[in-house]
Amino acid sequence: MSVDPGWPVAAALAVLLLIALGAHQVAGYGLRGTALLAALRALAQLSVVALLIKLVIGDVALSLGFVVLMFAMAVLTTSRRTGATGAWGWASMAIAAGVVPVVVTVLASGAVPFEGIAIIPVAGIVIGNAMTANTLLGRRAYPALREEQQLYEGALALGMTPSDSIREIVHRRSPEALLPGLDQLSTTGVVTLPGAFIGVLLGGGTPVQAATAQALVLFGVMAAQTVTVVVGERLILARRLIPVDLRATLID
Repeated sequence: MSVDPGWPVAAALAVLLLIALGAHQVAGYGLRGTALLAALRALAQLSVVALLIKLVIGDVALSLGFVVLMFAMAVLTTSRRTGATGAWGWASMAIAAGVVPVVVTVLASGAVPFEGIAIIPVAGIVIGNAMTANTLLGRRAYPALREEQQLYEGALALGMTPSDSIREIVHRRSPEALLPGLDQLSTTGVVTLPGAFIGVLLGGGTPVQAATAQALVLFGVMAAQTVTVVVGERLILARRLIPVDLRATLID
């Protein structure tokens, strides 16, 4: 089974987009234009990516270069989304800490063949989910640090170190960045059939092969997200992975 471009797909995409835009209009979230732009960008980007993958997928070196490009875009995206654009180097460290061990493990073990057709999708899924975890961590931690500035200063006044003072605010919120991934893991096969499972089935694989591939991906995502959040939190405590305004307020 395969999904080929054509009028049926175009019609389905148009209807789905109209449903999303209609829901935004009814809700009044103010994101209708953003959703439309995101959809158009997705179509354009997927078209370009499809051509690029077709060019690089037969060469391992080029495939690894494409993975590096995906990683760079993930760092750029999460830095913009969290408002910590000046700390993109530290964001890349947190995400790499989660992604690299996972990708190396699945490739070195032979679970995933060292071929571009396998490296690109697996690495892309892991990078994307690590990016999401880093974004969720930042979007919870940074507003909390701004809102609870007095708690930070009070902790300093009691003799606590800046790192411990930040931890009092951030640590209890960090696990929230992992909950969506854990929910996906615990409901797979019961509530959802994620992309890797469907992809293997659409590619002609057996249900057992699809389940095996999905389990590998989900465990990899869980490992990558957890390490990313742990390292990201440590970098926040060290006042490295934070926006510019917090660098000025989180003083000793």
